[in-house]
Amino acid sequence: MVKVIASSVRKGNVLEVEGKLYVVLTAQNFHPGKGTPVTQVDMRRIVDGVKVSERWRTTEQVERAFVEDVNFQYLYEDGEGFHFMNPESYDQVVVDADTMGDQKAYLQEGMTCILSIHEGVPLAVELPRHVTLEITETEPVVKGQTASSSYKPAMLSNGLRTMVPPHINAGTRVVIATEDNSYVERAKD
Repeated sequence: MVKVIASSVRKGNVLEVEGKLYVVLTAQNFHPGKGTPVTQVDMRRIVDGVKVSERWRTTEQVERAFVEDVNFQYLYEDGEGFHFMNPESYDQVVVDADTMGDQKAYLQEGMTCILSIHEGVPLAVELPRHVTLEITETEPVVKGQTASSSYKPAMLSNGLRTMVPPHINAGTRVVIATEDNSYVERAKD
C-alpha cells in the first residue's frame, strides 16, 4: 500500500479504508474562505458494491491500493457482463454492469480501454477521453440564432442526448467527450 495525500485522489483510484478496498467514483477538493480545505470522496466498496462518502482534510494521508492499469480491448456484452481482451496475452476479463456504470453507452467494439486490476479482479474502467458517434436526429435551426453562442439538442447513435452547434445535422459524425457527454468537434473521417 502507498500513502498519498487526500487532495491527490482521483476518480478510478482504489483506496484501502479500514481494511476494505474502495473504488473512487468522484473526488472534489473544497477550499472554503475560512477553515481547512477538504477533499470530498464518493466511493464504492468493491466487496459488496455499497456506496460511501468520506471527507478528509486535503493534507491527510490515505492508503492507495496497488492497482495495475492495463490496456484492454472491448469485445462484446452478454448476460455475464462486458468482455475485454488483453491484446498482448489474449487473456479475457469480464467486467460487471455495476463496475461499468453509465460509461457503457460509449463502448464500441474494438475500443481500447484501461482496466484497473487488483489481484486479477477488474475494479474500474477508464474509457478514451473522446469517442466518435453519429447524430441520429436533431432539431432544425431557428432563424436569427447566432452561431457563436447557441447550441441545439441532438440525439447520438448510442442513445444519449447532447448539445451541438447549429450547423450540425442528422447523419453527421461528431467527436464527444466521454467525461461529460459534450460536443468537441465534427469528426475528421
